[in-house]
Amino acid sequence: MTFKLSNSSLEKLATVHPDLQKVVKRAIELATEDFSVSEGARTVEQQRINIQKGVSQTMKSNHLVQEDGHAYAVDLVPYPLTWNINAFYSIVRAMRQAAEELNIPIRWGGAWCKLNDDKRAPSRMIDEYTAARRKTGNKVFIDAPHFEIIR
Repeated sequence: MTFKLSNSSLEKLATVHPDLQKVVKRAIELATEDFSVSEGARTVEQQRINIQKGVSQTMKSNHLVQEDGHAYAVDLVPYPLTWNINAFYSIVRAMRQAAEELNIPIRWGGAWCKLNDDKRAPSRMIDEYTAARRKTGNKVFIDAPHFEIIR
């Protein structure tokens, strides 16, 4: 089955760097399950609110528009929406394949790793990220919807 992004998703996607737009547009063509764009660029105020809510960690977010006029991050969610982590894995696989095909380096917030070169299953990526963070006494922050260009 071929999926396509809704007008709402396309509007949100239009707020991010053109290379990231290319990866997401290719990923929806490759997807085995439907997804939507829940967020592209954010305002500084929205970022502050997200930090207060605990859904973001830094004011240096790639969702904020940078000096060159682009945001470098996008949040993608399963459609219909669910927060079950397993529902994000098909998005990760589609984004990995699209990033590899287009040779655009993409980091996934579920395990904070570069997708292009990582052949591990998404669940294993999360498990190994979590174990490594805990081993060093660092906080674990799994942001499954988050994808960003590595600059």
